[in-house]
Amino acid sequence: MALKEIWPEAPVYTANKFPRFWGRYTQVLEKWEIRESWGKWLPFLPKLISHYTILSPLFFAAFDLSDYDLVVVSATGGYFPNAVKIGSKTKLVTYCHTPPRFLYGYDTATKERYKWYWRPVSEVANHILRMADFKLAQRPDLVIANSRNVRNRIRKFWRREAAVVYPPIEVSVTPLSSPLNLRGEPRGEKKRQDDYFVIVSRIIGSKNIELAVEAAKQFKFKLKVAGKPIGRGGNEIVRKITGKHVEYLGEVSEQEKAKLLAEAKGFLALEKDSDFGMTAVEPQVYGTPVVAFRNGGYLEAVVENITGVFFDKLTPEDLWEGIQRFNKLKWDERVIRNNAARFSKERFNRQILELVSKI
Repeated sequence: MALKEIWPEAPVYTANKFPRFWGRYTQVLEKWEIRESWGKWLPFLPKLISHYTILSPLFFAAFDLSDYDLVVVSATGGYFPNAVKIGSKTKLVTYCHTPPRFLYGYDTATKERYKWYWRPVSEVANHILRMADFKLAQRPDLVIANSRNVRNRIRKFWRREAAVVYPPIEVSVTPLSSPLNLRGEPRGEKKRQDDYFVIVSRIIGSKNIELAVEAAKQFKFKLKVAGKPIGRGGNEIVRKITGKHVEYLGEVSEQEKAKLLAEAKGFLALEKDSDFGMTAVEPQVYGTPVVAFRNGGYLEAVVENITGVFFDKLTPEDLWEGIQRFNKLKWDERVIRNNAARFSKERFNRQILELVSKI
């Protein structure tokens, strides 16, 4: 959405668009010119989307964008959008959230391709796709990573050097003005309304939400979880979010989310191998500190003992030890909010335009 605000007249090309999942963004996205690949005709979408990964380079290869001066790719780690056809004078810029996680051993939202009956096929497919991924990654004139963490992955897997531009976080708390500015008024310096920790996330296995639930039950601290379950695995996780000290809120509105983050004692960020960790920055907008697993992009989003604390092992005991250290520290909300301001949308727009103008 931030890239679309920079180039508002540009059409958007995508593998599949699935309007029924747009939710609160429907009114915005319906106004965009979105051109969908031939992959939309494949049967049983989106249920079998991960099974069609082997075909995904062909989705974008069918798009002929050779008449454009500039093509900006937002690469979410799959579907190989760098395969688009471009002209000799077209400049190709790739903003990379991560090289495909499923190709390089990182946790993914779904585990279908790792089941025993798919694994032999997956291993062969992944070998082919890794070769395609490397070849296509050599095409962009400019590669931009969303963090130093992802820049290191790009260097390792693609053998490319990348600039770093952190993703846009809406740090403004003025009244609603854009699709990226859906938060309410700031909590200011008022006292916390409740003594709870919060997780706001898609409910999937890679987020380690079960770990927080187990820790809350074992060590008796209050935990609230908000988010939409993704697939069968997500629904299984939701069924475990029960108990005296744990509350599952389901999918919440942006205003409800703002209130949750603003009034929480702290936010739990537990993902393994996080690309950047935008969810660890969002609570900081409200002066809310973070307890984060020491890895990945969280190391760039959280300043230790200033805007949050880290813990080192994905166990309930280690998480609880981190929370105990968290409880002993005094937090300066103004300093925490200032850290979040480093990741503003205005900064993102400016840095993207500066980099693109150089090519």
